[in-house]
Amino acid sequence: MAIKISDSNFEEIVLKSELPVMVDIFTEWCGPCRAIAPYIDQMATEYDGKAVIGKMDAENSPDVAAKYGITSVPTFLFFKGGELVDKEIGANKAVLVAKLNALV
Repeated sequence: MAIKISDSNFEEIVLKSELPVMVDIFTEWCGPCRAIAPYIDQMATEYDGKAVIGKMDAENSPDVAAKYGITSVPTFLFFKGGELVDKEIGANKAVLVAKLNALV
């Protein structure tokens, strides 16, 4: 299961992580977001111990969404060493896996 990320825990979970992090930024009303959700949870299990997989509702975490210029959902942010290193807009598991594999 992906970790729930919000404005209040973003720094601790994402920026201070020693592992690479992928953050799925979604909204409840987004069809593609709902469609990819089971795959995000599956990736969280597959990458356990190798990477952190998190989900953040853009409407409930406006500070982080604004900071990283989120204008479309789903958007996936990839962090390593507390730095944003990649970004993907849209839901495609194969692309997400490739980007995550490049970081682990």
